Amino acid sequence: MSRLTQAFDMLRSNGLRIGGEILINFALPFLIYDLCEPRFGEVHALLASSIPPILWSLFEFARHRKVDALSMLVLLGIALSLLAFVGTGSARMLQLREKLVTVVIGIIFLGSAAIGRPLIFELAKASLKRASNHTELSRFETLRNDAFFRSSMMIMTLVWGFGLVADAALSIVLVFTLSIRAYLLVGPIVGYATMGSLALWTFWFVRKRRREGDARRAAQAASDASGEIPQHGIS
Repeated sequence: MSRLTQAFDMLRSNGLRIGGEILINFALPFLIYDLCEPRFGEVHALLASSIPPILWSLFEFARHRKVDALSMLVLLGIALSLLAFVGTGSARMLQLREKLVTVVIGIIFLGSAAIGRPLIFELAKASLKRASNHTELSRFETLRNDAFFRSSMMIMTLVWGFGLVADAALSIVLVFTLSIRAYLLVGPIVGYATMGSLALWTFWFVRKRRREGDARRAAQAASDASGEIPQHGIS
């Protein structure tokens, strides 16, 4: 019951923002395309339908006014979205250019893991800073060099990277198999389903790793208290 209550409280506190996201990124683009396509054609209608999400991203960035890992990802998304307005091409190519945002961000996640600087760590730190949670931020920073903690950050970064790339791959298939109007309905659903699944997995994984970490620390403390020499295993 407590989890249900927490979920309800989260939905209540974020309901307005979630509703705004759905309106700006789902309902308005479809409505604008439906109104503009008969008069201006597919390409110009698609360009017009992408304006609300771009303006929303600019508004969100201006509202936070912080230069950190989160804002840099937002700026990158805005810049790549604006590329959709550059050049000419078919409506299909325009839809593919819009998925460039997901592909590039997914590759950034994977690249950060490859060089040993998992992006999830930077994003989590930026979120704590924005929330002004200084106690949790200090504790978070002290775990930077802990092998168990770093492996958790690495796993989450890889999962998000592969998840975003898989989302882009599925969307590319849908671009060529669905009509433009149908894709405007299905595409956002796929995107929200991907992000929701990744967020839920992350929530489960963090709780799981915290329990494992607490158990490891308790075992270490018990071992130290008894004066035994602990056997080293995989962190």
